[in-house]
Amino acid sequence: MEKKKDKKQKNASKVKQDKDQRINRAYIADAVNSIEDLQRLQAEFENYKKRTEKEKLEFIKYAKEEFIKNLLPVLDSFEQALKNKDKQEEFIKGIELIFSQFHSILEQEGLRSITTSNEKFDPYKHEVLLQEKSDTEEGIILEDLQKGYMLNNRVIRHSKVKISKK
Repeated sequence: MEKKKDKKQKNASKVKQDKDQRINRAYIADAVNSIEDLQRLQAEFENYKKRTEKEKLEFIKYAKEEFIKNLLPVLDSFEQALKNKDKQEEFIKGIELIFSQFHSILEQEGLRSITTSNEKFDPYKHEVLLQEKSDTEEGIILEDLQKGYMLNNRVIRHSKVKISKK
């Protein structure tokens, strides 16, 4: 009787062990599949990063194309002006035209000069190079020594100014 009982326990133990092994194999198979999925996903992400970096570099490389196309008429005007360098009046008119064209193109691109005349000093837009005693209120800009510029409401070069002091 005890032998039958031992045999039943061994069979039950073996059945349980087989069941546990099947469950373990299933867990291992799921883990392997998950690891493979993660590796695939990581590889896809690395490819995505490489592709977007390549596209970004390509965009940067050709982003200036439209701006340069807009500057070509200025280059043509310079060539024309230099052909007339012996004719002073025509040369001066040509240079004025070129300045106008160039300024217009830069404005179209979002560039604008920072106004300074009779304004109060603003450290976000102006850089003080000189101070001069004056009858005006302290901190008023007396002279613009070098123009400052903003590109789309962002200062790209501060105005260098002379301001009043008491």
